[in-house]
This record gives sequence, C-alpha cells and structure tokens, in this order.
Amino acid sequence: MRYFGILILVISCNAFNVALAKPALFASLQTRLVADTDTVAKAAADTNVIVRKNSLSAGINYGSDALFFGRTGPKKYPFLAADLVVNYKSGFFIYGSALKVLGYEVPLVDEIDVGGGYFYRLSKNFTGTLSYTRFIFNNKSAIIKSASSNDINFKNSYDWGFAKTSLVADYLFGKSYDVFTTISNSKYWESSWSIFDDQDYLSINPSFNFILGTQNFVQRYSIDHKYQLEADNIYVRNENATGARANAKFTMLNYSFKIPVSYNRPHYTLEFSYKYSIPVNVEGALLNRRESFYNLTFYYVFY
Repeated sequence: MRYFGILILVISCNAFNVALAKPALFASLQTRLVADTDTVAKAAADTNVIVRKNSLSAGINYGSDALFFGRTGPKKYPFLAADLVVNYKSGFFIYGSALKVLGYEVPLVDEIDVGGGYFYRLSKNFTGTLSYTRFIFNNKSAIIKSASSNDINFKNSYDWGFAKTSLVADYLFGKSYDVFTTISNSKYWESSWSIFDDQDYLSINPSFNFILGTQNFVQRYSIDHKYQLEADNIYVRNENATGARANAKFTMLNYSFKIPVSYNRPHYTLEFSYKYSIPVNVEGALLNRRESFYNLTFYYVFY
C-alpha cells in the first residue's frame, strides 16, 4: 500500500522522454526503460511521438554490461546489438533486434527480440505506447534476461515543461512471472549552436530513475544455471525456499542516474551515455552492487 499513492499519481500524469523540438533527435532513445539490454529497437519505435509519417530506423548499440530491471548477472556481460524498426503514420510500429554478448565464442547470437505496438497521443503533452515483445534466447545464453520470455509494456507520458516524468509498466511472463513499474524524471537540453554546419547540434537529457517490482526472474535464472554457475553461488537449491518467496514481493529494486549526450543530424544520432545504478532489496544469490554502465549508440532514420 505504501506505493499505491505513487502509482496513482504517475499513472495519471507521466512523461515519455521524447524531445519535440527537432525531429531528427528522437530523444526517446533515452527511454530504454524496459531493460538496458533492450537496444534502440523499442526506443526508435517511439519516433511516432515526434513525426507521424512512415519511417524505417536502423541502429547499433554497445553496452558495457547487460542490466535487466536493476539486476545484473554474476559476471559482466558487455554486448553488441543491432536493431530495425518500422513506424507507420497510423501509430503502429514493429521492431526486431539481435544481441551478442562479447568475449564468448558461443553462442553466435544470445538473444533475438521481435515485437510491435501502438503509439497514441491524448493531448499535446500526454502521450503513450502499448506494445508486446517476444524474447528468444539461445540455450547457452547466460544473461540474466534469459529468465523471461514475453513482455507486455504500457507507457504513458506527460511533459510538464520544466521537466518530464515518465512511467513504464511491464508484465513479464513465460519461465517466470513478474510485474515492474519504472518511474523517471528528466530534463532535456539542446545546443543553440552548431558543431560543423547548421544541420547538427548537441543534446543532453539527464534523468533520475527508480524501479519497483517483483524479482521472480532471479530465482528462475538461478535454477536455469545451476550447473554452469554453481561455483558462483547462484544456484538456490530449494525453489520454494524463503528467497523464492521474498522474490515475489513487490518492492523497490533499483535507483539510477543517467546522463546521455548526443550528436544529432537530420537523419542520424550518435549517443554516449553514462548510468550509475544502485540496486536495493537484492534477493537470491545475485550479490548485485553499485555499478557504472556505459553505452554507445548509433541509429539512422529513413523517411
């Protein structure tokens, strides 16, 4: 009940991190709130927030570690991902992505995501999306996200002017069942001056985020990797143990601060971002600690 007031407030007024000033920016790239292992696919799908026309977006993303709803695996898993998104002016979009964890010969591809959804605008400042994603993992994939199979994602947004507040609600089901609420407050700036010519500019969109939810996926991950990762103290021998029951509680999972800096041109964006993550209420044997994350992303939009 202590989170009920927060949820009601944010559901009624929240903001998706999208800059409306210049169409080329697609600041929604910063709103990869479902999971940081998600790449530009779902973010670029929010292009509809800025321009209602048919478009194709393609991107590539490097991340220093795979983060999933405030949790990481027992080892660092830097990754490289490629994405493709098709936006329709009606508001519908479809997307796909492929992810490879670096530093391991197998598997060739760790994860493939496919999905689609719909963007809607309730007013000038109030927008949202509803989408579904299917996660397909190689059997040898060791990233913590591999404990999940499906995600229903609901986003609403409200732009206050002086800041943006955002809510993302997720229901994950398949191997494990979890619900999450991710809340973010951000402030977007862009340069009034150009770098090389009058077609480019810099932007920054710092945000403070926190995640509430269950963490049954941690227990599922422990069981799936009991032979491979037992030496790392991941395996929980009794699936119905106290740790499993604690994982089912809806509680605060993570606080984080993120600073993305982007170089923008009419059709493409190059972004570097730094994120500092503070996990809390860590259950199971995943001894997550405070960690810094680095991402480098490039994506191109075709109209």
